[in-house]
Amino acid sequence: MIIDRAKTEDVPAITALLRQVLEVHAKLRPDIFIPGTVKYGGDELRRIIEEGPEQVFVAKDGGGNTLGHLFAVFEETGGGNLYPRKTLYIDDICVDESARGQGVATALYEFAVKFAKENGCYNITLNVWEGNDPAKSFYEKMGMFVRKTQMEQILD
Repeated sequence: MIIDRAKTEDVPAITALLRQVLEVHAKLRPDIFIPGTVKYGGDELRRIIEEGPEQVFVAKDGGGNTLGHLFAVFEETGGGNLYPRKTLYIDDICVDESARGQGVATALYEFAVKFAKENGCYNITLNVWEGNDPAKSFYEKMGMFVRKTQMEQILD
């Protein structure tokens, strides 16, 4: 498996993965996510890959087939009563349904850790939707823990 920066020719494969992610989220929160859509359209995804600020990586097998992707962005925090910190926020990790259980997510996460360390980050953060127990379990196995809990009340 090879993990490298995404290129514009990866847009169709990344879009297919984004559809898979969306469907997981739409099943969990149909009040928020619109089934059949994607987070980024083709032109916006091309711009992100070419210009950032998100860092986009793809995992491919030896034949060049895309197995998964990683979207991450650097965040700077601090000031007031907070120490300054550089964080790598993982916006999205997705493994193609046909490649799950083959270590792709682990490889992408470990790549993110190495990338964060190489870029002077203090930590890695991400969000997991409540009810996405497989994702939460995976990240806990990778060494992550709950930092804070965001709560909500839906108003009529």
